[in-house]
Amino acid sequence: MRDKAGEIRHYNFTAQDKLFLDTNIWLYLYGPPKPRSYWRSIYASVFNRMLRVKSRIYIDVLVVSEFINAYARLKWRDASSYPNAFKTFRNSPDFKPVAQNITTHVKQIMKHCTRVESDFVTLPIDDLLADYISGDFDFNDQVITEICKNNGFTLITNDGDFKTQEISILTANAKLL
Repeated sequence: MRDKAGEIRHYNFTAQDKLFLDTNIWLYLYGPPKPRSYWRSIYASVFNRMLRVKSRIYIDVLVVSEFINAYARLKWRDASSYPNAFKTFRNSPDFKPVAQNITTHVKQIMKHCTRVESDFVTLPIDDLLADYISGDFDFNDQVITEICKNNGFTLITNDGDFKTQEISILTANAKLL
């Protein structure tokens, strides 16, 4: 069993920390602004502390892909001209500035991170799929858990779905604490 998740606002980051930020954290930091920015302000403050002490931050292509797709879909939901056709929005001239913004943000994110691989060939796919079938687990979350386990990373997340995972977690989400 993993240690209880830690309260990120009270954590003393160091240069020795090996951190893996979940997609929801990157969306709070670099995603489209939302009217209520409660989480955004918390995680922005925490992120600045990580950077000040030079904590090591890691990222995998899965998180980059989730960030790109989630950001694009959030902007699509705001584009009332395309109510039921994401691909129509994505192929429209209206999407070009969105794609540019996403690209700019991904490049900013990557400046803070070291890239890692999920080591797909070593993942316990049968176990992950069996857990997925139960309906209790998100497949991408399971892969992120395995990346963290295999590399000794602490996961920074606001996603309550990670409460049963056997990894170290830092969060501001009371459901995980």
